[in-house]
Amino acid sequence: MDLSIVIPAKDEAEALVGLLPRLREQCPDSEIIVVDDGSRDATVAICREAGVRVLSHPYSKGNGAAIKAGARAASGDWILFMDGDGQHDPADIPRLLEKASEGYDLVVGARAGRDSQASLARWSANTFYNRFASWMVNRRIDDLTSGFRLVNRRKFMSFLYLLPNGFSYPTTSTMAFFRAGYSVGFVPIKAAQRVGRSHINALRDGVRFFLIIFKIGTLYSPLKVYFPLAVLLAGMGVVNYVAGAIGSGLLRFSNMSSLLVLAGMVVFFIGLLSEQLTNLQYKDVDSDVEEDRPPA
Repeated sequence: MDLSIVIPAKDEAEALVGLLPRLREQCPDSEIIVVDDGSRDATVAICREAGVRVLSHPYSKGNGAAIKAGARAASGDWILFMDGDGQHDPADIPRLLEKASEGYDLVVGARAGRDSQASLARWSANTFYNRFASWMVNRRIDDLTSGFRLVNRRKFMSFLYLLPNGFSYPTTSTMAFFRAGYSVGFVPIKAAQRVGRSHINALRDGVRFFLIIFKIGTLYSPLKVYFPLAVLLAGMGVVNYVAGAIGSGLLRFSNMSSLLVLAGMVVFFIGLLSEQLTNLQYKDVDSDVEEDRPPA
């Protein structure tokens, strides 16, 4: 495959000094791009010493922003994304390439079980995301949030405007590929303990991870999330009405019953509107419009 490897990195010199030589040995003919996201350590110097291409942000814009910058600069037909903290093993790359050769447009390196780098809280959250997303797409998703993934460049670029600048780009891209009807495959991997300190903040990113739940729904099929909630609210209103009628003998809607039924109707119409907006969002992803490519 005509492969480009993109590595977002922020203060990852300690890990890159060992990762880049191994990566070059594993993929000697591939383009390697490290996107320096405002690092303050020797990340840039390590990359130049290793002979890989470096793109530098003047300040930290986020993991997703680094991914987008690397994707725009990549010249290969396929892009492999991997973390710069030493969690991902270059020896697993041939397995992802082999899976893609079977006809997959996106191949995700799925962390099997509770890998050594994940805390109990993160492992629990990822498990919930995987199950919720699997229910949304009616297909098992082994790892929704893994940053080790191989994508068809042209198809990935059609979703670039959807990707956030933060850490949830894997969730967004995975659901976008499913929504567009592309083939998504998973290859089991074992993630190592990261080198250095994590850049994830428990409070700040905990709120963001919670919002991922809603992003999963809005990226795939909003009505599948909103409709059950609408039925639940309206059903509670009806139950409240029946209970009041039995208790008082008066067949009239109480304020609470009316509020719950109206809330259910509002939620349903919001879901219906979101569904139509989602359809518009994906209407052109199958077009083969020729895109600008960076010089080889």
